[in-house]
Amino acid sequence: MGKFPITRVGADLLKAELHRLKTVDRPAVITAIAEARAHGDISENAEYDAAREKQGFIEGRILELEAKLANAQVIDPALLEDDGRVVFGTTVELMDTTSSGSVTYQIVGEDEADIKAGKISYSSPIAKALIGKFSGDVAEVRAPGGVKEYEIVDVRYE
Repeated sequence: MGKFPITRVGADLLKAELHRLKTVDRPAVITAIAEARAHGDISENAEYDAAREKQGFIEGRILELEAKLANAQVIDPALLEDDGRVVFGTTVELMDTTSSGSVTYQIVGEDEADIKAGKISYSSPIAKALIGKFSGDVAEVRAPGGVKEYEIVDVRYE
């Protein structure tokens, strides 16, 4: 597995989830398993089965998060050279050249992407069309609905 980019905020969120899983969720499920065992026969104990299933999910997620954090290349956009170019981590204000509507996106890692929050993955078609361009440039985005053109109004390193 190669290094993958993630913003400082994204890495902090993954670390917080990992901490919660290890310090809150894991001990709680261990307690639930012990309580279910205390009820006697575990061969037909639904509480025990549910707790063991939850434990498997938690342990799997812990391993997944540890691997992601070990292979993450944390990028803080505030520390990048502000030359007006769209790069990973920047926040980009765009104007649709057809409808004159504007939209703002931050280009983030795949785990951080949330279109409702204005965060798009660096591997998305729109991010691929924007990366490397400068404020004032026009980017053509090839989408399933056809080609759209966006003018880059502003690039922020925050």
